[in-house]
Amino acid sequence: MAWYEGAFFYQIFPDRYFRAGPPGKPAPTGPFEPWEAPPSLRGFKGGTLWGIAEKIPYLKDLGVEALYLNPIFASTANHRYHTVDYYQVDPLLGGNAALRHLLEVAHAHGIRLILDGVFNHTGRGFFAFQHLLENGEQSPYRDWYHVKGFPLNPYSRHPNYEAWWGNPELPKLRVETPAVREYLLEVAEHWIRFGADGWRLDVPNEIPDPEFWRAFRRRVKGANPEAYIVGEIWEEADFWLQGDMFDATMNYPLSRAILGFVGGEVLDQELSSRSGLGRIEPLQALAFSHRLEGLFSRYRPEVVWAQMNLLTSHDTPRLLTLLRGSVERAKLALSLLFLLPGNPTVYYGEEVGMEGGHDPENRGGMIWDEARWQEEIRQTVRRMARLRQEHPELRTAPYQRVYAADGHLAFTRGPYLVVVNASPEPFRQDFPLHGALPRGAQAVDLLSGKTCTPAGGRLCGPELPPFSVAIWVEV
Repeated sequence: MAWYEGAFFYQIFPDRYFRAGPPGKPAPTGPFEPWEAPPSLRGFKGGTLWGIAEKIPYLKDLGVEALYLNPIFASTANHRYHTVDYYQVDPLLGGNAALRHLLEVAHAHGIRLILDGVFNHTGRGFFAFQHLLENGEQSPYRDWYHVKGFPLNPYSRHPNYEAWWGNPELPKLRVETPAVREYLLEVAEHWIRFGADGWRLDVPNEIPDPEFWRAFRRRVKGANPEAYIVGEIWEEADFWLQGDMFDATMNYPLSRAILGFVGGEVLDQELSSRSGLGRIEPLQALAFSHRLEGLFSRYRPEVVWAQMNLLTSHDTPRLLTLLRGSVERAKLALSLLFLLPGNPTVYYGEEVGMEGGHDPENRGGMIWDEARWQEEIRQTVRRMARLRQEHPELRTAPYQRVYAADGHLAFTRGPYLVVVNASPEPFRQDFPLHGALPRGAQAVDLLSGKTCTPAGGRLCGPELPPFSVAIWVEV
């Protein structure tokens, strides 16, 4: 089994996690935006890779097995999707030395780390674009971009070159140019050889060239056969998941399904619909199970096990905000992430109940004041992570529906029977088992410690509180 099949991933926006350590060079002189102030589109809070390394014990205690970092290379944006140097970790994050340190500390604790690769476009400060800007048609770099006319007008609302969604700050690379292709493939290989454990690929569907992505896979897997390649594809992704391009995608269809089932009528539809999540359909248990079955049967088992299953990210509103402050529903949604096949992926701060709407509100400074934590949520994540470590079949055993009615769902994962109550009323766990647990055997709920002896082919278990889950297994 690959290390990334079923691993617990934790996504960090580096500028917003923790300040520590020396800056890289050129060193900033400030001022940084106050940590507690609402995040702004252009402000920097000064989080570093040294800071993330310092918090590895916190992450290890939470049960984290792998980190996914938003872009870390030199850039003029706090989110760093505007790359200006693919070989240089941003000095504000501590430079290359800070990444070396973070990798050493993470690996020493058994935590892997994947980087965010932005290969569709660069920032305006990237060398080739600057060269084109200064020299116009005479620049030997003119074939690096899709130029429609000279002189370039990079500060107008209507750039005369192709740019990501028309944003002049993000000129689109001409990946069909051999020199551009080779440059990007060398970058991909370089950081894997440096020690990174894989790549998350930004908008890879905007480079709709399968040959480029096949070559990308060969280079990355050639440098480290165990490297993980996950693409940011927001919909079903059969084309990309045939085994010749990506190992997995960010599983936003699963996000929508869980949010629709657990959020129900409470979910903030207006907020959701203005994000990449779109309008989320409220789902009862049977419809939810059908969505899951569709997703799990769509791909080969090794893809299902490797999918990056998430609820929220830097591109969506935060979980507690979407659920209008319902801690119970947030706990249940996170629990489901850990009880389904694939990689449960938690966006930093969701485990302590951070709130936030659209970008930039969803990218606030991590809360380190424990008095402000929603400790119930954190303990839920911690406990579910431990369960997966103690019961490895919860990573890969297939999903099998046993019972679904209204807000009540029961399914098996190997020898485990999971019962979910996604309704505001207690649920009596009395339903047909269809052979889910051995006849006559006593079962225990791994979460509450309660026991029951199924009779007459029915569970006949105790009441399950609103918005909670039980995990039954033979004693």
